[in-house]
Amino acid sequence: MKTIDSIPITKISRASKLVSTGAKVGVNYLKYYGDKMVNSKEDAKERLNKNNAEDIYDSLKTLKGSALKVAQMLSMEKSILPQAYVEKFSLSQFSVPPLSPPLVIKTFKKYFGKHPEDIFDTFNATSVNAASIGQVHIAEKDGKKFAVKIQYPGVAESIASDLALVKPIAIKMFNIKGKDSDKYFKEVENKLTEETNYLLEIQQSKDVVEACKHIPNLKFPNYYEEFSSERIITMDYMKGEHLSEFVAHNTDHEVSNKLGQALWDFYMYQIHKLKKVHADPHPGNFLISKEGHLIALDFGCMKTIPETFYKPYFELADKACIDNPDAFSEKMYQLEILRSDDSKEEIEFFSAMFHELLSLFTQPFQKEIFDFSNPDFFNQVSEMGQKYSKSTELRNMNGNRGSKHFIYINRTFFGLYNLMFDLKAENIKINNFTNL
Repeated sequence: MKTIDSIPITKISRASKLVSTGAKVGVNYLKYYGDKMVNSKEDAKERLNKNNAEDIYDSLKTLKGSALKVAQMLSMEKSILPQAYVEKFSLSQFSVPPLSPPLVIKTFKKYFGKHPEDIFDTFNATSVNAASIGQVHIAEKDGKKFAVKIQYPGVAESIASDLALVKPIAIKMFNIKGKDSDKYFKEVENKLTEETNYLLEIQQSKDVVEACKHIPNLKFPNYYEEFSSERIITMDYMKGEHLSEFVAHNTDHEVSNKLGQALWDFYMYQIHKLKKVHADPHPGNFLISKEGHLIALDFGCMKTIPETFYKPYFELADKACIDNPDAFSEKMYQLEILRSDDSKEEIEFFSAMFHELLSLFTQPFQKEIFDFSNPDFFNQVSEMGQKYSKSTELRNMNGNRGSKHFIYINRTFFGLYNLMFDLKAENIKINNFTNL
């Protein structure tokens, strides 16, 4: 894969990159208008989406950092984005162009104050895995193999300006209106800031490992503070396949079910016991060992779940609450889905919309055992997402609703459901975490 010798760091250089990308997208639309005159509208639109996705991703993978992280988050919104965007943006999960070896050495020395070979016996300056915020290198010391994650230069300093650049796109995509919409962007900014603090990530990682190491078929690396800094993390090198690579060839249903149960137990235990969850469940953060164990990596994005959100959120997952109009309405207000300034039309629309959404999305919690390999459930989720993404009625209403905590909790569940479906996990015991 081609490497990168420099990353735009200043606000002006990063903005210029996005402006030039916007110009390319404009040209793609001009081509589209001509294309649909001589070909079918559907084929022309598919080519437009493919060209736009490619140009936007090419820009973001050069910028890295928050801009690329947003693409990674959007790649999980399979029911909102066209397939071309999902496929292209999914690359940001574990496959982006890495920094060149000279830039790696320069960055390491800047962050650690020493050449990597002053610390390790050997250090491979060629990356084995590059993602949105950092890339991983292999090192050895005293016969032990380590994975060393190095943060891209300028990432931490450009979070606020990057989000300011993508904010207009997000506002349009999710139809956010109203003066208090900043709470959502501040939530994302705070989480991204936390993700760039590798000392915090090390502590969070050690806390998760200590709390969840008893869960069967789940493995974690150890972390080494003496070889780490605010922008560098050193951990055990864990050998395994990325989850997405594993599911592409696996035919052993027993292994799929074992991995699926471990993954589900891991998330339910965090959510219900720790009230703090790994809010970045994408395939690049999980490996499958040759022994068939699930290896969990990268705990930079941890979401604390306050009791004031946890209680009404999971009460809404109870079918008795969903089917009780008064109780359902009460929880909707507690979770800020319904607002005191809503019109009668808005109350009726969003009450009906969320009743339909929750009746479907909470199905796994209505059963003792759930089959995540069943495509019918996921097709229904996708169809409902498409239905509301195309709704002109919804587009004319204020989409600025719901607690700020929804952003990362919903992201967690969407990602978890998708991973469970990818694994084709069957017969998953939903409340098994209570026995752990």
